[in-house]
Amino acid sequence: MSDTKKPDTSVTNPSRRDFLLKSGLLMAAGSIMTMVPAGVRNAAWAAGSDAPEKPNINVGFIPLTDCASVVMANLKGFDKKYGLTITPTKEASWAAVRDKLTNGELDAAHVLYGLVYGVQMGIGGPQKDMANLMTINNNGQAISLSSQLHEKGVTDGASLAKFMKDNPREYTFAQTFPTGTHAMWLYYWLGSLGVNPMKDVKTITVPPPQMVANMRIGNMDGFCVGEPWNARAIADKIGFTAVTSQDIWKDHPEKILGTTAEWVKANPNTARALTAAVLEASKYIDDMANRGEVASAIAAKAYVNTEASVIEGRMKGEYDNGIGKTWKDDNYMKFCNDGAVNFPYLSDGMWFLTQHKRWGLLKDHPDYLETAKKVNQIDIYKQAAELAKVTIPASDMRESTLIDGVKWDGKDPKAYADGFAVKV
Repeated sequence: MSDTKKPDTSVTNPSRRDFLLKSGLLMAAGSIMTMVPAGVRNAAWAAGSDAPEKPNINVGFIPLTDCASVVMANLKGFDKKYGLTITPTKEASWAAVRDKLTNGELDAAHVLYGLVYGVQMGIGGPQKDMANLMTINNNGQAISLSSQLHEKGVTDGASLAKFMKDNPREYTFAQTFPTGTHAMWLYYWLGSLGVNPMKDVKTITVPPPQMVANMRIGNMDGFCVGEPWNARAIADKIGFTAVTSQDIWKDHPEKILGTTAEWVKANPNTARALTAAVLEASKYIDDMANRGEVASAIAAKAYVNTEASVIEGRMKGEYDNGIGKTWKDDNYMKFCNDGAVNFPYLSDGMWFLTQHKRWGLLKDHPDYLETAKKVNQIDIYKQAAELAKVTIPASDMRESTLIDGVKWDGKDPKAYADGFAVKV
């Protein structure tokens, strides 16, 4: 007699299965999963066929308030929920982030939107196809001017433009990367004042954590950078806030979760899991009750390396321009806003290309829409947003009106780029 057991067909047999289902003794897999807590369901997802190809990843960041979602994804364990271990790695400059992304030392990074598009076009370093997984934050940057200018009567953009006209000399302004967001906010603001940033002033590149030290020793008249370095300039009594970036463009795109197209192709599951983990952190940070905790966490030496108080105020929308004006800003730095922040709108990517063309960084008009479709990973984002239960906007495009009254909606990027009175 053989010892081989016959297969148990009590469930797989169709008639037997129907009987068990009708009697309530067997549940469909979907029904069972609805009884399982979300965290466990996601862990099961991460352990299945969709498991991350690369469970341990290095994600770069620059010491800025808006690195918070990358840092908190690790500190709060949102990475583990999706089968990942994120190691946040502190970098010295945006050029270092670019180089480490493109050579593979970093898997992904908290990075300037315009930097990724510059590399894609071969104007912010050697050309390499890049990928934007999600927008990390809106708002929360600023342009600071020196205390010496304030002592001479400068308080805002209009008084700066008048002072420069009445007192001709070489004026120097710093941004953080030639194709990056801070360069574009600085150039757009100066352009709105009738000042050509490519002809009328000198612009230099300075890493964010070095801005305050360079202004202190007189290397520049002003700079555009992310927080907390504008607040730090005020705390150190070396500068004041002339304009916030949200005054230039309300709810503008700022940092993104960037990587290379090659990395996404090799690691699609990891890309989705990483995006979902950072989305979970973004939701956590956007709860104002958590912002004090987040400010304290990212203030540590391993991250931003400054006092939590310098970070927390503006993170909560509590602004002081350093020369007597205080206000509560409803357009403070936002990290999620139920997905409105994070969606990789095609029009956002296209906008940076229009400004690169406006200022002569691009010699010819690119294919704006096709480039944005190539870089912005909308399909991966939508999958991650579904996992993280974040709302997906109805359109891949959005529209805004900037500080000069000009509307941007992505419909005619060539005409938009060519339509500015102040340009190269």
